[in-house]
Amino acid sequence: MTDTPNADIAALAKGGRTNFFGFLLRLAARLPFLFIAGRLYGPAALGRFASALVAVELAGQFCTLGQKRGLAQRLSEDDRHAANVVADGALLSLVLSAVAAVGLWFLPGLMFPSGNYTQVDRLLVTVIFPATLTDIALAALAYRYDVATTVRSRSVVEPWTLSIAAGLLWPLGHWLGTPVLIESGLSIAYILSIYTSGIVALVPLVRAYGLPRQWQPHPWRIARLAWASMPLAAADAVEWGTRKLDIAILGLFATPTAVGVYYVAQQVASLPQKLKTSFEPILGPVITRNLKEKNHAAIAKQVCQVGFWITAAQAGIALALGIPGRAVMGLVGPHFVGGTGALAFLLAAEVAAATAVVSEAALIYVARVRNLLVSLATIALQGLLTVGGILAVERAGQGELYRDAVAAASLMLALGVASLVKARMLAGYLKQPINNWRWSLVGAGLVAGGAGLLIIGFAPEWAHILPGIPLILGIYGWIIWRKGFGPDDRVLFRRNVGSKGGEVAA
Repeated sequence: MTDTPNADIAALAKGGRTNFFGFLLRLAARLPFLFIAGRLYGPAALGRFASALVAVELAGQFCTLGQKRGLAQRLSEDDRHAANVVADGALLSLVLSAVAAVGLWFLPGLMFPSGNYTQVDRLLVTVIFPATLTDIALAALAYRYDVATTVRSRSVVEPWTLSIAAGLLWPLGHWLGTPVLIESGLSIAYILSIYTSGIVALVPLVRAYGLPRQWQPHPWRIARLAWASMPLAAADAVEWGTRKLDIAILGLFATPTAVGVYYVAQQVASLPQKLKTSFEPILGPVITRNLKEKNHAAIAKQVCQVGFWITAAQAGIALALGIPGRAVMGLVGPHFVGGTGALAFLLAAEVAAATAVVSEAALIYVARVRNLLVSLATIALQGLLTVGGILAVERAGQGELYRDAVAAASLMLALGVASLVKARMLAGYLKQPINNWRWSLVGAGLVAGGAGLLIIGFAPEWAHILPGIPLILGIYGWIIWRKGFGPDDRVLFRRNVGSKGGEVAA
C-alpha cells in the first residue's frame, strides 16, 4: 500500500520538476525580450509600458478573485459536475473583468501617469478578459495534476510570443513608416502574448472537464462565491501588489527612464520568483486533502520541504545573477547598468520571501482573515519604507537610480518581516515547527559567492556571464547536493521513484 506522506512529497516533486523545466524555458524567452525592449525601444518606452502593466495586471489579479488557489478547495468540496464549478468561477471573473476594463479605458491616467500614450496603448485593458480566464483554466487543470499545460501556456507561448512580436514590430514600423508600431510595439506584443497563451490554456480545459451540464448561472450563487472569495482575493492582490507597489511609487517620484531601469532589474530578479509557482499548482490540492484528513504533521512536512527547495534554488540563482549584476544589466543596454544595486536587493528579497510564500499556501485555507491582515501590514510597511527612503534620497541630493535601490531594499525588508510572522502563525495553528532554513545554504553561498567574486575581480566582463554564471551555479549546486539535500530532497530529481522503502512513483 502506498505511503501517503511520501506520495505527497513525490507528487510535489513531480509537479515541481515539470514546472521547473517551464521556468528554464521562460528564462530563455524573457531575457531576449528584455534585450529587445532595452536596446530597440529604450528605457523611457519600457518605463511607460511597466507603469501601464501595474494597473492592468492589478485589475486582472482582482478579477480572478483568488480562484487561482481557491478553486482547488471548491472542486474538492462541491458535489456538482466539475465543469459547472469552473463555469461559475469563469462567469464571475468575466463580469468583474468587464467592469475593470471599462473603468481603465475611461481613466487612462491610472495606466499612464506620465500622460504619454497612444490609443493603441489603451487597448491593453482588453487583456484582462483572457488573463483571468487563463488563470482559472490553469488552476482547474492543476487540480487534476496537469501542470504541463501551465508550462506550455505561461512558459513557452506567452513569453516567446512577447519576445518575437516585440522584435518584429519595431523594424516593421520603420519599414512601413508606421510610427504607432514603434511607439506601441510593446503594448501590441503583450496583447498578442496574453491572447495566445489563453487559447493554449482553454482548449485543454474543455478536453479535461468537458462543457457544463445543465448549468444555469444564478445571481445569488455567484454572489455567495464572490463573498467567500474576497479574503483570498485580497491576499492574492496584496501579495502581487508587494511586487508592483515599488513600480507604482517610482512612477510618481521618478521619470519614466528610471522606472524603465527598475523594471528591467525587477524582471531579472523575478525569474527566481517564478520557482515558487513551480509548486503552487500541486501544493494547494495536497494541502487541502490533508486538511480534510486533519493531518497537520504532513502539512508541516510538505511546507518545510517545498520551502527549502524554493529557498535553495532562489539563493543559488540570486548569487549567479547578482554577483555579475553589472554585466547582466549591461546586456539590456548601457543605460541599465545603474540598476545593479536595485537588482541585488530584489534578488535578496525573493530569497527572504520564500518562507512567507510556502506558509501562505496553507494559511489561505486555515486563517484567511489573519493572513490577509498580515499581508496588508506587509504592503503598508513596504509603502512607508519606500516613500520615506525616496524622500530621504531626494533630500540628500542623490540621483534617481538611488531611488530604485531604496525601493528594492524596502521590498526586501518588508518581505523578510512577513516571512517571520507568517511562519509563526502557521506553526501555531499546526502545532508543528515551520522552518525551511538549513545551515548548508550559508556554506554553499560563501563558497560559490567567493568563486564569483574572483571571477568579477580578475576576469574580463564578458566572462562574468559566460562562464561566470554557470560556474557559480555549479559550485553552489554541488555543495547543496552533497551537504544540504537528504533522501526526501533528492526525490525532486528522480523521474521514477520505486515503491520500495516507502517511496512512490513520481
